[in-house]
Amino acid sequence: MGHREDLLEGAKRCLLEKGFLRTTARDVVRESGTNLASIGYHYGSKDALLVQAYISLIEGVGERFDPGAGVETTQPPGSLERFREVMAAIIATVPEARAIWLLSFELMFQDERLEGVRGRLAEAQREGRAGLASMFTGIPEADLDRETVEAEGRLYQTLLNGLMVQWLFDPDTATTAEQLTEGLRRVIAGVGRNG
Repeated sequence: MGHREDLLEGAKRCLLEKGFLRTTARDVVRESGTNLASIGYHYGSKDALLVQAYISLIEGVGERFDPGAGVETTQPPGSLERFREVMAAIIATVPEARAIWLLSFELMFQDERLEGVRGRLAEAQREGRAGLASMFTGIPEADLDRETVEAEGRLYQTLLNGLMVQWLFDPDTATTAEQLTEGLRRVIAGVGRNG
């Protein structure tokens, strides 16, 4: 690995151990075995490096959401069964990825104070919506239309963020995939009766 990759891997370890705000450039240098000048050369700033490391961490978690990734699924895309299956896969990541989810919320409440962070995080959110819509619909990201990403992707992203708050705050009473699916089933039935 070169300095760029070493810095990214060191930054990931620092983020998981210390969080965004408490990680210093010297921490990353110490963890990566590189030097301070490498941060500016490869990433422009410590914050830019940490944002890239965070995005890499969250993408790794997102890859584990898809029950079809390395696992055969018989649940049809767009079905309630698929919804339950994907939500269960997401929930299953919480114990192993708790530090990453906590980091997500730390960044949500600090990014206005960190120059250049908001734009990159907003871009990552847009990419995340497409990934979520793809998992639930079974349509490859490249084939999704903008309306699907903006409507369904936003719905799934909003559910995911609320779900993570519950699981981080109190896992013993957090909503399960089965409860979410039953709630969605009832909403659909209600819309059918009243729509």
